[in-house]
Amino acid sequence: MINVLIYNEFVHEKKDEIVRKIYPDGIHSVIKNFLQKDAAIGNIRCATLEDHREVMSQENLDDTDVTIWWGHAKHTEVDDGVVERTALRVLDGMGLIVLHSGHNSKIFKKILGTRARLRWREVGEKARIWTIVKNHPITQGLPDTFTVPHEEMYGEVFEVPTPEELIFITWFQGGEVFRSGCTWHRGEGKIFYFQNGHETFPIYHQEEIQRIITNAVKWAAPLQRSCINVFSGPKPPYEEF
Repeated sequence: MINVLIYNEFVHEKKDEIVRKIYPDGIHSVIKNFLQKDAAIGNIRCATLEDHREVMSQENLDDTDVTIWWGHAKHTEVDDGVVERTALRVLDGMGLIVLHSGHNSKIFKKILGTRARLRWREVGEKARIWTIVKNHPITQGLPDTFTVPHEEMYGEVFEVPTPEELIFITWFQGGEVFRSGCTWHRGEGKIFYFQNGHETFPIYHQEEIQRIITNAVKWAAPLQRSCINVFSGPKPPYEEF
């Protein structure tokens, strides 16, 4: 069973009536609800900006196989200690899925060593997502292409290291294209960035988006949960050559 931890700021849902109508209990609750329908998913914890220091403790992160990260307005308020613990767990094998404006989060920029800047435009235009790696675990059950009726535009250049795998490309109604589904490895951990998910549109209610995130959780999960053990005892003997 795959244990998942979902971080969501849970700020827009409290302050913006449009967002509240779409996600009355938070984006994290919608993601949790569709993930827990999959038999491979085990325990799911949710952390928000308000309680992330407690929920994302070392003990809970050690018990987590995959962390999903959604942030937007309050990146700078995320605790540096939580970011450091999360980054070390990724290096040790925990999967990390970063959604939409999480590209500007401390954890994403730290783990990839990048500024992750991009172009954007928020007018609610149509987006068409193209599946370009059909035999990848993340793309299973998806059509060659599908449409998100309204989305915030993200455009190139996307300042990230060259993806190890480019799985999705998105075309926007204004003419831009974006590398919208990318993977990397850092240490023993797998990382997946997925662009879709602006808070003022019901994107996480869409079946194809839910399928992508569910598949990504199963792809990113380590085969065996582990944590770094620092050797603190006497040094073992070494042979001299």
